[in-house]
Amino acid sequence: MNKGILYGIGAYVTWGFFPIYWKLLHHVPVLQLIGHRIIWSFLLLLVIIFFSKQWSEFQKTVTTRVLRVYTIAAVLIGINWLVYVWAVNSGFIVETSLGYFINPLLSVLMGVIFFKERLRLVQWIPVGLATLGVAYLTFVYGRLPYISLCLAFSFALYGLAKKLSPFGSLYGLTIETGILFIPALVYLVFTQINQTAAFLNTGVASDFLMIGAGLFTTIPLLMFATAARSIPLWVVGLLQYIAPTIQFLLGVFVYKEPFSHNQLIGFGIVWVALAIFLVENYLANRASAEPIPELGEG
Repeated sequence: MNKGILYGIGAYVTWGFFPIYWKLLHHVPVLQLIGHRIIWSFLLLLVIIFFSKQWSEFQKTVTTRVLRVYTIAAVLIGINWLVYVWAVNSGFIVETSLGYFINPLLSVLMGVIFFKERLRLVQWIPVGLATLGVAYLTFVYGRLPYISLCLAFSFALYGLAKKLSPFGSLYGLTIETGILFIPALVYLVFTQINQTAAFLNTGVASDFLMIGAGLFTTIPLLMFATAARSIPLWVVGLLQYIAPTIQFLLGVFVYKEPFSHNQLIGFGIVWVALAIFLVENYLANRASAEPIPELGEG
């Protein structure tokens, strides 16, 4: 099997099993978890840049203009991480998976809105079906599936911001986590001062897991970046559904979240939409470079 495909599978499988990791830290307040994820990711990314001998080049890229461009992306990924971790530890893994099933179709729609991209007639069918599926789930829930929509919109907008940004995933995420680093550090220092911090107070295992959040954020990102450079984007597009599928299965079969017949119908409509979208896209142009989100979920 192509090494790039293996890297891609590794990235999406890792993202798919992320709920298990966050569940191990369910006793830690979500803001503290995100703070540690930001801090340790940033420090690890700096180490990677330094030891890959890219430090001088990276320093030259960090200008005031670049920081302004990446601030929007940083806020969006921060919101996405916050909502995702909160939802996982609050028992909404199934709803988070729906957000990442919807996301690719939403990204396509944003291409139409912001870049005046033209969809083929058949491509409007999955967009309409996905909208119908969300509407049906809204009726079933008695409310909008706000967690799914928040994750889908924040990640689609993040993808839009990344499309307009000048650098690849390594430099980009380093700058984004760097922008969030000081607020995260100030908050975590404050929790230590007022003695509400989980770090150093809930056991060695918890401390290692909080530090490890940076590792588990960075490794799949680097695997994805390697995969995206070596395999066609239509293959990346197929692989990206591995993560929400695993999340969905974890939510239903491992964590026993409720999943009714009516929810199955709503999810089924979205899955049919995705199948039509993927098949049509593959048949229309196998080698086409459709916009694919640069980072993984959660």
